[in-house]
Parts: sequence; structure tokens; C-alpha cells
Amino acid sequence: MKSGVFASVFLFFVCVSVSCLPTLAKGSHATIVYDDNVTEVDNIIQDEGQLWITTSDLKRSTNFELKPQGVCRNELCFPVPKSRRGQFVRKSAGRSWFNLVAFAQLVDQPVAHDEALSTWYFGLRLDQRQVLTSLQAPDFTLPDMNGKTHALSDFRGKKVLLLTWASW
Repeated sequence: MKSGVFASVFLFFVCVSVSCLPTLAKGSHATIVYDDNVTEVDNIIQDEGQLWITTSDLKRSTNFELKPQGVCRNELCFPVPKSRRGQFVRKSAGRSWFNLVAFAQLVDQPVAHDEALSTWYFGLRLDQRQVLTSLQAPDFTLPDMNGKTHALSDFRGKKVLLLTWASW
């Protein structure tokens, strides 16, 4: 028993000293949820919160592909900064790997990772989100409890508290 524990601890320290921790996760499995499509990926590298997948899995899970002009899906392309290319792409064991988390950071895309389930969720990119063009609410009219119609514009310049309720 003691020799088994010693061997495990020794292997851990050897791996740390030669920086092989990223390769420990190689070949492990992950579920990627991207644009609400679920893809099971068998060959991944998890390295300090980063998710590296093969470029073929990039295409399969996100419909993006790595091209000379950047990371592209049809006509939409996001250039990869030349000075940071190593953060996005690397070659290992005869394969090209792509860092999906670094790409999400580049395009301002939220990422959630459940380590226990090995699931990665990628939210909407900045270009996909609807954002407010102003802080002014659109005008609308509603009847009060007595049936009298009120417009939101009737209260401009005043503080308004709107309470809503739905039965579903």
C-alpha cells in the first residue's frame, strides 16, 4: 500500500517537474455546448482552464474552421492576432489543436465549465447579443385596475415601478 502511494506521489512530482500536466488530460472526454448544439469530443487537452480540441473537432462542434484569414464560419471570420497565435493554435502528436476558451475570450463570449461532468458551455458571442441602444424604455399603454389607459410617456421624468405577473 505504501509503495503504491509513493509511486503515485512520485509520478505526480515528476509530471509537475517536466510540465506534463497538460498531457494528463489528453485523450479525455468533454461535452461541448456551442450555439445550443451538443457535441461529444473524445480527444481534448485541458490546460489551466483552457480547452484544446483538434481542428477537426472545432469544425464539428462549432462549425468554425481555422483558415489563413482567421477562425471562420461561412463569411464570418475572426482574425487571430499574429502576436498571440500560440495561444490559439499548437501542433502536438501530429495534430493541430485549437484553444476554444482563448477564442471565446477573443470574441467576448462567456464560458461555463462543469469539471465534474466535463461539460463546457459557450454562450452568445458579442456579435450575437442584442444590446440596449439606450436606457430609455419604449412607450406603451396599459389599462389600470379601473380600465383607465395610461402611457409610460405620461410619467417621463418621474420614477416608475412596474410590477408584472404571469400565470405560467
